[in-house]
Amino acid sequence: MEFSGGNRMVEKKEEKKKLKKIAWGITGSGDRLKETFNVMKKIREEYEDAVDIRVYVSKAGDQVLKYYKLSHDLEEIFDKIWVETNANSPFLAGQLQSGKFEFLLIAPATSNTVAKIAMGLADSLLANAAIMGLKAFVPVYIMPSDYEEGFVITKLPDGRDLKLRVRKEDAEHVRKLAQIDGVFVLEKPEDIYSVFQKHFCSGV
Repeated sequence: MEFSGGNRMVEKKEEKKKLKKIAWGITGSGDRLKETFNVMKKIREEYEDAVDIRVYVSKAGDQVLKYYKLSHDLEEIFDKIWVETNANSPFLAGQLQSGKFEFLLIAPATSNTVAKIAMGLADSLLANAAIMGLKAFVPVYIMPSDYEEGFVITKLPDGRDLKLRVRKEDAEHVRKLAQIDGVFVLEKPEDIYSVFQKHFCSGV
């Protein structure tokens, strides 16, 4: 009897190497976090034969994921997850600059992260990754939690509505962000589908 289990393992490893990698950054915004997670879950299923999605979570993002009881679900679906230690650990910026990722997606992005990137401040994992990636011509897609000035209604973990005010200053940072070469601002979670379609066509 011929045993081919070892060959199958080698084939799987080779197939994994062929997958194109993208980095998904999660910050500490609870607004539309569940909706973004659901979109990424569907994308993970649709593009599993073409894309390897690696997840990078900020310190605040780690806390908010636990608050919204999404940590376990994230680990169940995405098997490669790293949590921020500092601006350079894990070394996402270096991996982006060395061409290991097709693009960086930060969704949702807090007003703090948006402001840092807009102002060129690289003192957090995802802000540093975005700025360093842009220097190496890596596309950066960002979905701000505070998209335009006014009021938004977001959901708390218990399902209650929370009314928030988007400040003029936060909206201005988003507009500044949109003017940066290589940065693409997304308005809502559903816009992420078009990003994957743009880069990977049908996903096969």
